[in-house]
Amino acid sequence: MCSSDANTSTTGLDWVPASCTLPTAEQPIRVAEFDHLFSASAQGAERIDPTTLRLTLAADAETQARDLAGRETSCCSFFGFDFSPAGDALAMTVTVPAAHVAVLDAFAARATGAVGLGAPVAG
Repeated sequence: MCSSDANTSTTGLDWVPASCTLPTAEQPIRVAEFDHLFSASAQGAERIDPTTLRLTLAADAETQARDLAGRETSCCSFFGFDFSPAGDALAMTVTVPAAHVAVLDAFAARATGAVGLGAPVAG
């Protein structure tokens, strides 16, 4: 979900910081991969604080979620992803530094929008 140019309008991802290194041509593909993960597996979202989002995913999405998280941190190193069991599900906790809260806001909006969850519930 990152971009090499913070002001990229051709991809519609102008919320993305310039520090990301994902090639422009790959950006829509990455966004689509996250959208698919969210629409197929997201069960809930909770905004713990401005820099932390916890998503509840179906347990069988762990391999896909870990793969995407690993690839995302390789181009946007400011993202932190942590995984833990959550009953019959998987908790994916996403963190960013305060300077990148807008990126997490957009990430949260995509996650909740993909499954019709509405805004993440504040923790």
